[in-house]
Amino acid sequence: MEKIKDKDKYKLKRVLKELNEVRGRGTELVSVYVPAGYDLNKITTHISEEQGTATNIKSKQTRDAVIASLEKIIQHLKLYDKTPVNGLAVFSGNISEREGQPDFKIWSVEPPVPLNQRLYRCDKEFVLEPLEEMVQDKDSWGLVVMDRREANIALLKGKTIIPLVSTESMVPGKFRAGGQSAQRFAKNRELAARDFYKKIGDMMKDQFFELKDLRGILVGGPGPTKYEFVDGNFITTELKNKIIGIRDLSYTDEYGLKELLDKSQDVLAEEGVVLEKKLVSRFFNLLATSSGTVTYGKAQCMKAVEMGAVEVVLISESVDEKTVDEFLSVADKFGSNVEVISTETMEGNQLKDLGGFAAILRYDMGETL
Repeated sequence: MEKIKDKDKYKLKRVLKELNEVRGRGTELVSVYVPAGYDLNKITTHISEEQGTATNIKSKQTRDAVIASLEKIIQHLKLYDKTPVNGLAVFSGNISEREGQPDFKIWSVEPPVPLNQRLYRCDKEFVLEPLEEMVQDKDSWGLVVMDRREANIALLKGKTIIPLVSTESMVPGKFRAGGQSAQRFAKNRELAARDFYKKIGDMMKDQFFELKDLRGILVGGPGPTKYEFVDGNFITTELKNKIIGIRDLSYTDEYGLKELLDKSQDVLAEEGVVLEKKLVSRFFNLLATSSGTVTYGKAQCMKAVEMGAVEVVLISESVDEKTVDEFLSVADKFGSNVEVISTETMEGNQLKDLGGFAAILRYDMGETL
């Protein structure tokens, strides 16, 4: 599936959240999916036929609700000359909380990527799985930080580092105890290290081998240990072939995982977490070196957007949906981009601490704002 822009993903998530909260009194909520390229007239005909079939529903309440929802959908489909380029998903139902006072509402979603499923269903809740799949962060990356003392294994999924397992070694320190020959001590130390590497390799297999959406594995750690581990016969071939980067690190704990991510931006250049980091870092660099090319704060950013001066607005995901919608609406008029920045990274928290709003301008505005 092609990548979805953060702005489009945010809009779809917002609609899905609203639809997820709707519940029917019976199987009266109607979901209709029109695949990309499908004849809209055939869908309209099908819905009209289902409207006739619905007269056979025994429960009068459910029957009336389904017929009314289908009529809403038929009338809505008439607004389109043809199926939108990526298809269409339409939902209708009675959202009234008072029995006997119906309030029918319709939702229409033009998905950000092509829809390939045709569906019609009446149920107690809307069918949302095909759209939910579009906003899920499926791709994942394996992260391994290690040395001869410890190892931590995690998963990078979307913008979140998910710690999985950690282990400490039984490898002796560099200084041998009295009474043991240096040669024997060195040999025992190497044997213990090999056992530890094998343990890490087995842990990687347990955590990563069955992951269908694992795009690659990053390995890091201080010194030459990581190369001994990767080059040795400790990792199953299938996983070794997925190692796309080995990085020198200062740490092997959870901070080491973040360090590995920071030092792997070249191979993760297209991933959302890296794009966010670059945008926020770019803003703070400009703030320090060319302050007239950026602004921050809700009022200042909105003013800049309304002047058509903004290249991109960065808004923390901690900001309420209504405010984000206001920025999206105004930004679209002036061709400005809006990026909703997660709070799951250090940079995202920096933006949140700044007030949640920042903008990179198209030109230096000096003291205008």
